[in-house]
Amino acid sequence: MSATEFEEHDDRFVVVLNRPEQRNAINAAMIRELHDVCARVEADPKPVILVGRGDHFAGGADIAELRERRRDEALAGINRTLFDRVAALPLPTVAAVSGFALGGGAELTYACDIRIATPTAVFGNPEPGLGILAAAGASYRLPDLVGRSVAKQVLLAGRTLDADTALAAGLVLEITEDHLAAAHRVVDRIGRQSALALRLTKTIVDAPGSQPWVDDIAQAVLFETDDKRERMTAFLERRR
Repeated sequence: MSATEFEEHDDRFVVVLNRPEQRNAINAAMIRELHDVCARVEADPKPVILVGRGDHFAGGADIAELRERRRDEALAGINRTLFDRVAALPLPTVAAVSGFALGGGAELTYACDIRIATPTAVFGNPEPGLGILAAAGASYRLPDLVGRSVAKQVLLAGRTLDADTALAAGLVLEITEDHLAAAHRVVDRIGRQSALALRLTKTIVDAPGSQPWVDDIAQAVLFETDDKRERMTAFLERRR
């Protein structure tokens, strides 16, 4: 059985983590398949929805595999490399989260642009309890998402964030019983916007530091597009 399922639609991709009996634990096969998914998305950019099969998003990495990894595997950044690739996808990504999003599962959601949760969602990084650290992006993404203080509570004190707390912290956009339908509604809104404007905006927001002149250059590119003129003309005609 494939560790992931991949659906391509006209205006979006839907990726399903597909190891429900293992709470969708992220193993080597899933990593390989998600790299293949990234290659598809990079070749034909569309928004992406990520969701877990069954009750959970992903309960972490596969501990049996993780236990056998040594220094060389750690230095290769197996999970981090994938999650960095997910974070760099050209158009917005939405994680639809129910149940556990722990360890590597949480870090995969942090790599997405937007998170939607069910009331059962729980985010956390229990890695230090297993003698390791959250090394697949939590140390540099979670502080940006929820602030340094809350991130330290999660990464150092073993705090988990339930859906309500995650919403209050700004980690999730909304809480809903039907997280996948809500994710599709978000992508519907995304799809009504300019793909190039979204792509440039995401690139600028994710770039380190503040470079205002980059905004000017990106805006200059957009100002020359037919899409910009057509959208603004339609807006003015609606106002009339």
